[in-house]
Amino acid sequence: MTQSNVIRAVIRGTGHYLPQRVFPNSEFDASLNTSDEWIVSRSGIERRHFAAEGEFTSDMAIHAGRAALENAGLAPEDIDAVIVATSTPDYTFPAVATQVQAALGIRRGFAFDIQAVCAGFVFALANATGLVMAGQAKRVLVIGAETFSRIMDWTDRASCVLFGDGAGALVLEAQTGTGMNTDRGVLASDLNSDGQYCDLLYVDGGVSRTGTAGHLRMQGRELFRHAVEKLAATANAALDKAGLQASDIDWVVPHQANLRIIRGTAQKLGLDMEKVIVTVQDHGNTSAASIPLALSVANSEGRFKPGDLLVLEAIGGGLSWGAVVLRW
Repeated sequence: MTQSNVIRAVIRGTGHYLPQRVFPNSEFDASLNTSDEWIVSRSGIERRHFAAEGEFTSDMAIHAGRAALENAGLAPEDIDAVIVATSTPDYTFPAVATQVQAALGIRRGFAFDIQAVCAGFVFALANATGLVMAGQAKRVLVIGAETFSRIMDWTDRASCVLFGDGAGALVLEAQTGTGMNTDRGVLASDLNSDGQYCDLLYVDGGVSRTGTAGHLRMQGRELFRHAVEKLAATANAALDKAGLQASDIDWVVPHQANLRIIRGTAQKLGLDMEKVIVTVQDHGNTSAASIPLALSVANSEGRFKPGDLLVLEAIGGGLSWGAVVLRW
């Protein structure tokens, strides 16, 4: 392959935020026919964080975005665009991203939200990369933030025990690469959706249909079956686009939905769990926030070193699923 100068979208910094309230499995005992053992055995989740009264998705996104800027050593005026992946915005409109833009003092560029449920951050990262490579922005603040606690049916033990609130963020920066897969930055992405499976994971409300926010509804068994197969397939597709294979992976940072799904996907990829970042036990499923949250936690722990190959993969309602391959 002939080498040439290309623009790469490189991660410059990461940040995250978790609400102060920690809700362990034991707190469900009084209201649901469940137990810590039952929840852990089926999901791997031990605790999750819930937003306080008066604490919203935008608040968490702002905290995570500010932390990412600090980690990157950048100021608000260095940012050209803000993209927030969320399914639980404060308002029908405007976008959470515009609230983040204003609160952080970013006075130029553009801001918008992306909604692909749990796959939202992968979709946002792929779109941000495209904007960077097209020269539309030099630095993009990409955030995943959710308050799923506000759309839970607290009588449904199959779903309400799985989800938590939080936010994660990263700063993407345009840097020059060679065009080879040894470059730092995002190397490839693979995005997919299939609307015929929308009834496997959805919210039974909305502005047009009911005028209410509604509650999350999930067919867990069917969703699990699709998840392992589709996550492994999209990861391999993204790797193939980058001219790489599973044996090249240093770290997988998966959507933190369920430990059994994470293990099953790793097994299909032929990877040891030591190469997988797992935070689901502490955070639960934070939907679009889960990958950037896990990425930021692992980065703060010094898990990644320059040149490491990372695969980010997620699946969510839609169904929508995808993967991003990047070099740290």
